[in-house]
Amino acid sequence: MNKKVKEIAEIIEGKVIGDSEIVITGISGIKEAKPGDLTFIANKKYKNLLYTTKASAVIVGPDITNSVNTTLIQVENPSLAFAKIMSLVGPEPISFASGIHPTAIIGKNVKLGKDVSIQPYAIIEDYVKIGDKSIIGAGVYIGHYTEIGSDCLIYPQVVIRERIKIGDRVIIHPGTVIGGDGFGFATVKGVHHKIPQIGTVEIGNDVEIGSNVTIDRARFDKTYIGNGVKIDNLVQIAHNVYIGDNSIIVAQVGISGSTIIGKNVIIAGQAGIIGHITVGDNAMIGGKAGVTKNVPPNAHVTGFPAREKWEDMRYQAYIRKIPELIDKIKDLEEKIKDLEKKLKKNRDEH
Repeated sequence: MNKKVKEIAEIIEGKVIGDSEIVITGISGIKEAKPGDLTFIANKKYKNLLYTTKASAVIVGPDITNSVNTTLIQVENPSLAFAKIMSLVGPEPISFASGIHPTAIIGKNVKLGKDVSIQPYAIIEDYVKIGDKSIIGAGVYIGHYTEIGSDCLIYPQVVIRERIKIGDRVIIHPGTVIGGDGFGFATVKGVHHKIPQIGTVEIGNDVEIGSNVTIDRARFDKTYIGNGVKIDNLVQIAHNVYIGDNSIIVAQVGISGSTIIGKNVIIAGQAGIIGHITVGDNAMIGGKAGVTKNVPPNAHVTGFPAREKWEDMRYQAYIRKIPELIDKIKDLEEKIKDLEKKLKKNRDEH
């Protein structure tokens, strides 16, 4: 990469504050950057790093207007702008030739769109439909009657079971299982009898699902993942869950059955959500939160049981004061004992 700052600013539609003639030769994180590097700040809480970074230029948001150490390129969304530059200077993306590898197993009445790529040892069962330009990675299993849209990328070792419907431009990372049985049992006299899970999973367009995620099929009807949803690694989504458009679910989250997640919801890492409740649109659930009741739209809840963030912070502050309060109670107890002794002595003397 050898571009002047002003050339980069043109690409990302940014405003230069500082020396626009500096030549940029590489990209890096703001802490690791060296002279000649371009970096970015997406969160203003890292603004102080502007005074210590060795980067020659930093992409920043509109709230940062000056720097004493480096040239700035001001844009509306620094993360998106930096990603655009990364795509220009990064390694060439891996490409897969269209066609079916000789080791792949293709069932009967399978319909493949134009320029589909089926990689080694993939198994495509009967009556599957796959849209144009989709890539099915090595060792992928796709069950009977499943439909996959166009421009999808299914990485190796993914399992997509029968009668699943997946939209366009969906990315699924290795080890994920879509459409496994929901966890349903009826217990009679101590014996657990399996309840058939005859529903399906439906995934919208532009969804990305991380590695080792499990999305269970519904008992009836469908488990639904809306358009634009992004799911991190190691997430468990149980049967009949509904997730609204553009929600983000971070690693190790568990969502119990028949829960409804609204649109634009953010669920942070290791949060757990009980079944049969509703999380409203634009809500935020903090890391390790335990959600046991409905969450209203636009709320920000944390803790266990999950409560409004301000309430949980006050609660946590009280907990941190417990050792101090115990010491005070012990001190008061000693003073009470001394007073009781004095009172008893006075009574005895009179």
